[in-house]
Amino acid sequence: MLPLHDLLHQQIPAVPVTKLLAVINLVVFAAMLAGGAGLWHSSNSVQLAWGANFGPATQDGEWWRLGSAMFLHFGVVHLALNLCALWDVGQLVERMYGHVRFACIYFASGLAGNLLSLVAHRGLAISGGASGAIFGICGALLVFMWRERGNLHPRDFRWFFWGAAGFAAVSLVLGLLITGIDNAAHIGGFAAGILGAMIFARPAEAGGRGSSRRLRRTRLLAGGAFALAIIILVTQIPVRTYRWSEEVLTRQEIGEFLRDDAAITRTWQNILDEGKQGGVSFDELAGRIDIAVGDRYEESFEQLSHLPPDPALPSAATVEMLRQYAERRRDASRALAEGLRANKPEQIRDALEMARQSRQLTPEP
Repeated sequence: MLPLHDLLHQQIPAVPVTKLLAVINLVVFAAMLAGGAGLWHSSNSVQLAWGANFGPATQDGEWWRLGSAMFLHFGVVHLALNLCALWDVGQLVERMYGHVRFACIYFASGLAGNLLSLVAHRGLAISGGASGAIFGICGALLVFMWRERGNLHPRDFRWFFWGAAGFAAVSLVLGLLITGIDNAAHIGGFAAGILGAMIFARPAEAGGRGSSRRLRRTRLLAGGAFALAIIILVTQIPVRTYRWSEEVLTRQEIGEFLRDDAAITRTWQNILDEGKQGGVSFDELAGRIDIAVGDRYEESFEQLSHLPPDPALPSAATVEMLRQYAERRRDASRALAEGLRANKPEQIRDALEMARQSRQLTPEP
């Protein structure tokens, strides 16, 4: 009797789906590095920009993140571990089930795992990686080995079945002990892989251990269980805490405000320097301050005031701080202009002091 690996290789020599999945993961990681991601660790902002699974974003109409997150990795170690597991297990499972069935099991497991992650973490975790899908094909391997145990050499059964079972068990235990590992995605993917293996089992795999009627019944039960599980998960999706699109808009406006503020501050200082040098009337200085400083801070204040008024947004506190800052800078500039026109040194000093104190309100860019 040929070893299982050689027998499977004879039946299906090539594993194009496994190779393609590995290449896609590598290409995405390389693109992320080129886009500013870190080799050893990527920040959450980078992961979100590339499509990580995150409740406020995924639930804000970006459900494609359940799929895109399968190809994102948080560093080269994360990527290497997943690719090694994908290469070792993927080749076997692709030959066990065929190319199309293997792809179906892989993606169904990854999507189900990310959905469970979304529910289990109440939408608060930023997650990504191929491990949910890999756990799924590991579960599919266990199903195949158990179904075909009577047709396999005992050595092959022990090596592949208990090896895969041990890998899954150790990985899940480590997920409980080490923070940062998305065990929910692993569990969801593993369960989906087991059910998917039952659904996509080949008729020939049943051999003499059951009739085609029994195989159809098993498929129906597994399919019903999978559909029921997805329905339950969908009903348990938490209420989103805020809209990610509103948070993105708010962050963009904050960035624009900080850039504008730096430019306005330089203009203000240039006007004051010209005033110290003489040759410019107080009325002219006051007019330039009104137009180049006061009006621009008024415009910034209005723009910040029209942002989504959701206090749950992470940037809501920053927006309120900047609104107060813009308001005080506007008032200080107008008080300064009035003091210059009225030639009141005390009012000019008070306005400059108000402007100086207002700088303490703005966060660093």
